[in-house]
Amino acid sequence: MHNPETLISEEEIRLRVDELAARISLDYADKGELVLIGILKGSFIFLADLARRLTIPRHIEFISVASYEHGSIRSGAVRLVMDVRRSIEGRHVLVVEDIVDTGHTLHYLIDMLKTRGAASVRTCTLLHKEHKTEVDVKIDYLGFSIGDEWVVGYGLDYDEKDRTLPYIGVVQPTDY
Repeated sequence: MHNPETLISEEEIRLRVDELAARISLDYADKGELVLIGILKGSFIFLADLARRLTIPRHIEFISVASYEHGSIRSGAVRLVMDVRRSIEGRHVLVVEDIVDTGHTLHYLIDMLKTRGAASVRTCTLLHKEHKTEVDVKIDYLGFSIGDEWVVGYGLDYDEKDRTLPYIGVVQPTDY
């Protein structure tokens, strides 16, 4: 068994989620119920903690997407695997993501949700690998910028392992 090296501690995450929730609550204070759309599977812990700390009315939905791949090559194309259950037409939407690297997934979702008539679509991500971004996407609420490390914990996994660690840890694929 291994212990991933801590990149972002449990305490640092808690403090940053508190800050994000306070800012989001302030920004949406007069807009009615906010629809939080978590991208499965990675966002579920971040979304749960964020949602509990919000002081505004909120509704939670989940969505699942997959990237088209040929072996280890990603094409950048994204397909919808599981959709939200309720209409978002005329509602304010906040897409909650665990990590943004290339930006393809978030770009796809923003465009899709806008075409469904959302009053607004904004984004919140725990982690961003800015140097890996291939598609320009606006991140309205950002937890942390990180380098090119392979990270696990707090919803992120490596082959479904270490997803429930309470911190963000760095691993090497050879660790598994």
